[in-house]
Amino acid sequence: MAEITLPTTVGAFVAATNAHDANALFAVFAAGATVMDDGATYDTGPALREWIRVHQVDPKIVITPVSWSGTRLVGSVDGEFPGGPLRFAFTFTVQDGTITGLSIEPA
Repeated sequence: MAEITLPTTVGAFVAATNAHDANALFAVFAAGATVMDDGATYDTGPALREWIRVHQVDPKIVITPVSWSGTRLVGSVDGEFPGGPLRFAFTFTVQDGTITGLSIEPA
């Protein structure tokens, strides 16, 4: 399979997620960033930190990029949850090198 080249900020998101590094993952988000995942919206610093811990770090999520187009990453996602790996689409809004918006849905 061909290697996928991701924009720097998206690559940092994937790397921090795969390293299970909550602080590095939080650092790729802008102040006031919004994440929409699993039917909920996380739009404050404390809510975003909680989302990172509960949905990314604790289940030891690992994202393997499958495709990148425009602002959308499709990834095979595995971790400590039932039924994996699953495919998800991550749609990013990036400004000044940080993520200002992220929407995650099944792909």
